[in-house]
Amino acid sequence: SLYNLASLELRENLLTYLPESLAQLQRLEELDLGNNELYHLPETIGALFNLKDLWLDGNQLAEIPQEVGNLKNLLCLDVSENKLECLPEEISGLTSLTDLLVSQNLLQVLPDGIGKLRRLSILKVDQNKLIQLTDSIGDCESLTELVLTENQLQSLPKSIGKLKKLNNLNADRNKLTSLPKEIGGCCSLNVFSVRDNRLSRIPSEISQATELHVLDVAGNRLTYLPLSLTTLKLKALWLSDNQSQPLLTFQTDTDPETGEKILTCVLLPQMPSEPGCQDNLPRCGALESLVNEMSDETWNERAVNRVSAIRFLEDEKDEEDNEMRTLLRRATPHPGELKNMKKTVENLRNDMNAAKGLDSNKNEVNNAIDRVTTSV
Repeated sequence: SLYNLASLELRENLLTYLPESLAQLQRLEELDLGNNELYHLPETIGALFNLKDLWLDGNQLAEIPQEVGNLKNLLCLDVSENKLECLPEEISGLTSLTDLLVSQNLLQVLPDGIGKLRRLSILKVDQNKLIQLTDSIGDCESLTELVLTENQLQSLPKSIGKLKKLNNLNADRNKLTSLPKEIGGCCSLNVFSVRDNRLSRIPSEISQATELHVLDVAGNRLTYLPLSLTTLKLKALWLSDNQSQPLLTFQTDTDPETGEKILTCVLLPQMPSEPGCQDNLPRCGALESLVNEMSDETWNERAVNRVSAIRFLEDEKDEEDNEMRTLLRRATPHPGELKNMKKTVENLRNDMNAAKGLDSNKNEVNNAIDRVTTSV
């Protein structure tokens, strides 16, 4: 009977169901039912035509009634932290929607109707079970933030290049093996993060995203970077976890297989971590002399004082010198593996020093015995 009620907040209770009479609150604009024990939503929720914000996060919902598509004035829908396995196709009726939050559910796909949400600005689908992203995502022309972290995606649709207003794209911790060259069409992209995937290359068309300032490709299987990357005004480029500065010193090279001009550095090619690397003593042999000649302070100083800029050969003299040198690129161990290798070599050094100490003591004892014998 609260006909004039505009806002109803029931967050953090123990509600298990909603009364049918809720539909009579025709002037309701805000409904917060987050962090309850709701297993079901009544179909009559679609009668709240003036609703602008609906929070249903942190419940036990396995589905959303299709009548939710009647909420033409809804701006924000938060159904994160539930047990949703799918979203109704009727979600396409939410023509005013700007924020759709479906994080931490069980979604494998998004409905094609999502492409009709032309005002949608923020879409968060992280921590689900997405195996593909619908092609219709490219029709969400107002999208500025797309979060796909921690899913099962192996690829991104080509239509993603149609998102001209996209500013932030995060697809960390998926199973991406490639990126579409159309990604360069995201002309407003500022932050692009695909950390911890299975990428072996980055398309050269990425340089068409001229507003790109932060690129995170750490934890992949990259063998090189495209030369076109030098045209971007990057503020940070993350290649691996042991990187102490946001930018690295790069060197031009030629891919032996394709003859393509590429960029390489000390962290490329980048390989996945190898389990049990601390027991792999033969691989540590090359580092033994390095550790013997370098104190921990020097080791840390070099990491801190890395040059934080992308440098290229400019004058002819440098180019001639570069041609004289042969650049050998070998796989860079995973950061965790490097630490274990360093620790193993240090242990070897300590054991060697201890052994030398024992030999020295033994020699002193023998010399003393010889002196005593001689004097006698």
